Amino acid sequence: MTPEDVQQNVAAAIESGARLLPRGGGSKTALSAATDDAAILELSSLAGVLEYQPEEYTFTALAGTRVKDVAALLAEKSQYLPFDPLLAERGATLGGSVAAGANGPGRQRYGGARDFLLAIQFVDGAGNLVRGGAKVVKNSAGFDLPKLMVGSLGRLGVLVELTFKVFPAPEAYATLASSYPSLDAALKDIVRLSQSPLELHALDLETAEKGWQLWLRLGGLADALPARIERLRAFLSPAPADISDDHVWETVKRLDWVPDGWALIKIPLTPKRIPAVEKRLQEIENRRRYSAGGNVAWLACPAAIDLGPILTDLNLSGLVLLGPPGKTRLGIDPGAPFARRIKQALDPNRRFMDL
Repeated sequence: MTPEDVQQNVAAAIESGARLLPRGGGSKTALSAATDDAAILELSSLAGVLEYQPEEYTFTALAGTRVKDVAALLAEKSQYLPFDPLLAERGATLGGSVAAGANGPGRQRYGGARDFLLAIQFVDGAGNLVRGGAKVVKNSAGFDLPKLMVGSLGRLGVLVELTFKVFPAPEAYATLASSYPSLDAALKDIVRLSQSPLELHALDLETAEKGWQLWLRLGGLADALPARIERLRAFLSPAPADISDDHVWETVKRLDWVPDGWALIKIPLTPKRIPAVEKRLQEIENRRRYSAGGNVAWLACPAAIDLGPILTDLNLSGLVLLGPPGKTRLGIDPGAPFARRIKQALDPNRRFMDL
């Protein structure tokens, strides 16, 4: 289907009067189930790469295109999406990854989906096909609609077409792990690393059997990696251990560490706020992983646990990605007034689910 075909189909669905929830691959279960008497608008067949220019490091694809298929196409030209979209093996799509803002551990080095999304087309609540951005890397004209749609959860419109910039894939990777007896010691090194000239592709922190473990990933020219590894080992004390099997990051992107049936919540924060979070998490059964140098917490817990009050007390917000249908935003929502104004402009008749 072309974007114009989709516009006609979506416009017809909107005219039917039903409230809609767009869904791609359904990999993020908490965001893929309709509530409030809304109907699912299935977009998985809206798939295909429309244009790929390896020499320009850009591609355009329909929103239902699977991340896994795009990764395979880019790999043929030694290119990749550096923000590591999550759940590719479970059928995650480009549109769903953007709508959920679901970045992987690679966000540490180059930023998230919002930093790579150049242009979009989406159908708004009035059935109009809206275009934003441009299919070039250098562009700053007009309201930045592409960034607006990152994290929109299908509540502002139906994503139809997306254009991304891509990067050359590193020739090789190296992973190191550093153990710490206390959280404070680990956080001190995270801050030191963030202020250093060392360029890490990923920097994650998780609990270990005794204390805490920091996972560090380097990527780049194969010949340069040994020297970079030695600089990193000299920077940290005690020196981190080399991990020969680099598959650890694939398990992170697949969310293999989340127990079946549990909810998974994404919580933006800063390293300074982690100790307060850790203190409150002692109250509940959970597993967690701090990613992007401590700027994102991935928290898994039994679905029956209500994290809303804890996040509100901590003045934090959370987005539920995995779990049963229900409330998807937890804790505070400082952007709610602005979001409501945008919602009124793009969906005046409330054809999509509430934010």
